[in-house]
Amino acid sequence: MLIYHTTGESHGRGLSALVDGFPGGVPLDIDFINTELRRRQGGYGRGGRQKLETDTVEILSGILHGESTGSPLLLWVVNRDYKIESMPELHYPRPGHGDLTGSRKYLSGIRPILERSSARETAARVAAGALARLFLRALDIEVAGYVQSIGPLDLNSDPDEIESLSPADLIERRDLSSVYSLFPEKDAEAEDLIDRCREAGDTLGGILEVRVFNVPFGLGTHAQWDRKLDARLALAAMSIQAIKGVEIGLGFDAARRYGSQVHDPILFDPDQKENRTMGYIRPSNNAGGIEAGMSNGQPIIVRAAMKPIATLKKPLASIDLRTGKPYEASYERSDVCAISAASVVLENVVAFEIASAIVEKFGGDSLKEIAARLDLFQKMNQSEN
Repeated sequence: MLIYHTTGESHGRGLSALVDGFPGGVPLDIDFINTELRRRQGGYGRGGRQKLETDTVEILSGILHGESTGSPLLLWVVNRDYKIESMPELHYPRPGHGDLTGSRKYLSGIRPILERSSARETAARVAAGALARLFLRALDIEVAGYVQSIGPLDLNSDPDEIESLSPADLIERRDLSSVYSLFPEKDAEAEDLIDRCREAGDTLGGILEVRVFNVPFGLGTHAQWDRKLDARLALAAMSIQAIKGVEIGLGFDAARRYGSQVHDPILFDPDQKENRTMGYIRPSNNAGGIEAGMSNGQPIIVRAAMKPIATLKKPLASIDLRTGKPYEASYERSDVCAISAASVVLENVVAFEIASAIVEKFGGDSLKEIAARLDLFQKMNQSEN
């Protein structure tokens, strides 16, 4: 079973992710992990902290001669902006954060809740997800995430065009955009919206999408509620700070259509028997690559809604926890719009869940063993047709 746990605080010494169950023999490209960490710090609308430090990862265990050994991997991302012990306590909880709920839950001040609940924690999750993507890439599985909208601004100029793009094309176009969308020609409009929001002391959210390509049949299961692939992906996505809604495929839009407009017809093309679809093709992918909790050979599509960041430069009404009297909410330096960063986080947590499902389905202690079992699974299905 492939799992990970993260530790650390936003202004502490650093963040760590302990990854257990990772197969041996996977080439570990640290530059790729660091690239993902840098992308998480980028995107138009980020705040001042991103200029103070550039995240990089150290792999402290589970690696030898540039490959995973099969032992637990300990990933470490240092915080160069380290000052948690000298940070003052806060007394005015920010609406939309965990300040009030966490301080009441643990009978504590706001500071320890703020430091752990901060989205800074996602740096460790991106590192773990990027590690998982190295494993997926060795199995010819690619993951691509991007921004669909920012606040009221729809960035998808041509949704049909997206369906025709290869994973490489998606990534290339996204990396040309300052806000990580697939239509860089809309960047100026997006940047203007963010600038106007900054001047107003407000914040913006948006909608993100991740696609996973070349996924084999049968990841997840129908047999247990907590092992369904869509359930696991939804949990991973909803665990990201500020995410308030998750869809697979059509998602909520499926509820507004007739069944004949939702479900994907099943066709068979013998010329495609040897690829991951096993020849079962669909003229549409409204299911988002998952049916009855299991992958169906089509690209997996996960969409998430991010609320606007809760730390406002023009604070909302709050109270003083010491007196109970009205007071403006505290303000900590913050982003105006972190939707681009959130797309990187979503991309990598989705990748980790797919990698975990691969290990669960095909087993094995090494990349070679898993790859051989995946190949055998493909051949067994091909012989049935």
